Order: sequence, then structure tokens, then C-alpha cells
Amino acid sequence: MFKKIIACGAMVCAMSASAMQIADVEIPDQLKASGSDLVLNGAGIRDKMFLDLYVAGLYLQSKGLTADQVLNADQPMALRLHIISGLITAEKMVNATNEGFELSTGGNTAAIKPEIEKFINVFREEIKEGDIFDLVYVPGEGVTVTKNGVKKDTVKGVEFKKAMFGIWLSDNPVHDGLKAELLGS
Repeated sequence: MFKKIIACGAMVCAMSASAMQIADVEIPDQLKASGSDLVLNGAGIRDKMFLDLYVAGLYLQSKGLTADQVLNADQPMALRLHIISGLITAEKMVNATNEGFELSTGGNTAAIKPEIEKFINVFREEIKEGDIFDLVYVPGEGVTVTKNGVKKDTVKGVEFKKAMFGIWLSDNPVHDGLKAELLGS
């Protein structure tokens, strides 16, 4: 519990009451990420073959950006993933994340391969229903991944950040409906 409080103070904290509820998951309307106040831009469910897998929320400094603006922005932002299915395993998450990077980059992952592998290593430990992953980008620092409030790793690079957020927001996202929901469309 104490580690979670420390990690929350250093990285990501919900700042206010829930802006919405999706699949019994309360989505805070604001997050504080490494000193930046971020607002909920949009949220939705990632489903596959009629199964709800996770709820995702996109947090930005201001609402209303297009997908390209989000991907190209070198400013603080975050994506929160609430795992809502016991069917998600570490192996499935690793495979899905690799697939997401392939889609996001049009298969051009070579330039960021070490960063992708470092990021994916976070998902190699057990994943269970109820886990919460925060993927927080801070300019000059990179994407920090926390799991249930505990920092797991930081992956540097703007190109990596663009590819990682591109999993959900690129021209070829993992789920078109979720992309629209994250963008508030």
C-alpha cells in the first residue's frame, strides 16, 4: 500500500471524481502525470470476438486534438488500460502488443525494436482481471509504464511514443471503434 502511495505521488494520480463509468470501471476525468494535469479526452472498450478485454482512457493537456495531433505532439499524455477480462494473459498481451506495433508502424519497427522489446517486457509478468496499466509520456523522459500504481519501466524516445500511442490512434489502429471513442468522436 505504501509503495502505491509513493508511486502515485511520483507518477499518476486520479485527481477528481469519475467522469464516466464503462463496464463497471470508473474513469477519472483528470490525471496528474509527473507534474502535468491531464484531462480525459475519451474512453472506450477494447473488444475482440464479442469479448470485452479492457477499458482504455486517453488523457491529454487539452481536449479535441485529432489523432495526428496527438501522435505528433511532444507534450505530456497518458493512456490508462483497465483489464476487465480474466482471459487476458501475459502471453496474449505480449502478442497483441507486438501486433499493435506492427499495425501502428506499417511493419516498420526496426528503428525502435529495442524500445519495443523493453516496453513489452512489462507485460511478461502475470496479468489478471482488475490490473491497471498507465502508459505516461513525458517529453525528455519517455513513456513510463506503471502497473497498479507501481512503476515498471521507462522507454525513451519520441518515435517510440508515436508508435506506442499509434497502436490505438494510427491510421491502422487495433480497433477503429476504440480509436473513435478515445478521440471523443
